Amino acid sequence: QVQLVESGGGLVQAGGSLRLSCAASGRTFSYYAMGWFRQAPGKEREFVAYIRWSGDSTYYADSVKGRFTISRDNAKNTMYLQMNSLKPEDTAVYYCGATHCSGYGCHVVGVYNYWGQGTQVTVSS
Repeated sequence: QVQLVESGGGLVQAGGSLRLSCAASGRTFSYYAMGWFRQAPGKEREFVAYIRWSGDSTYYADSVKGRFTISRDNAKNTMYLQMNSLKPEDTAVYYCGATHCSGYGCHVVGVYNYWGQGTQVTVSS
């Protein structure tokens, strides 16, 4: 069992920045690849970013590429999402997830075994 807790969300103006954190406890954090997803009202949960267990491989949704950066610190059992140049369309609840997935298909919600409770990000225009 892995417990995940997101933090760092809030209200920011367009063009601003936020850094989200995902703190893990329970089973060894470094055994899992991690991902960030988001869900806007009335929409399905969508993939944002993925990072392999070692941190040496990452990939992003096209909508955030070049603006968001995913990273992790296995010594601190924590993953991060640095979000820059935020846009109103980035407004959503952001969730972190843990998975054993590596390689193709790790953008799919169904391959994630554990989820946090989410943190709200609101970007005003």
